[in-house]
Amino acid sequence: MSIRRFIGGAVALGAAAAGAVGVAGPASAAAPAAAVAVQDGHGKPAHGHGKGRAHGKGHGKGHGHGHGRHDSATAPERVLSNSALVRASREFVESARRHGNQRVTMVIMERAGTIRLVVRTRRAGPQTYVSAKAKAYTAVAFGQPTSALSGNETIKQIPGTLTLPGGVPVFYKGFPIAGIGVGGAPDGRIDEAIANDVLAAIER
Repeated sequence: MSIRRFIGGAVALGAAAAGAVGVAGPASAAAPAAAVAVQDGHGKPAHGHGKGRAHGKGHGKGHGHGHGRHDSATAPERVLSNSALVRASREFVESARRHGNQRVTMVIMERAGTIRLVVRTRRAGPQTYVSAKAKAYTAVAFGQPTSALSGNETIKQIPGTLTLPGGVPVFYKGFPIAGIGVGGAPDGRIDEAIANDVLAAIER
């Protein structure tokens, strides 16, 4: 199977898992906020330099007219874009190849717990998905690379977490909006190197 066909199938899988998807990309804490554009809670691009805008008014003037109002105190959700997921898929496959043709799986999970993307290289075992999912969850939940949490005994007791290397968070304005988890390499440092390559591709 060619890489192009593999990437296309992976992106289709990610989109199916996501339902509604974003239209603009994120940035890490190290990237300037001015370079970021994100989707707001209504499926529209946020305005300005990456700030979302909650819409305070609905189409009607109250419940008496059947339309009601949006809650002006509701903050929009920031999500990764389709184009960011395409870049992530491509870089994951290439990085796994560069690091010794690793049989690994990548999971990208958003802050709400939604899995936006799953990609596996050929012959990656089923346990690699379980590992990648747990690392993505841990990275986005605690806003740190999983390797930095290896000594935290409290986190280890929380169901669904995994503090082995291979999970890295994606930040928007200093807040974790997604986690990238990679599992399956014989050394967790390889998983983490691949995850960091994917993060760099998302930030581009």
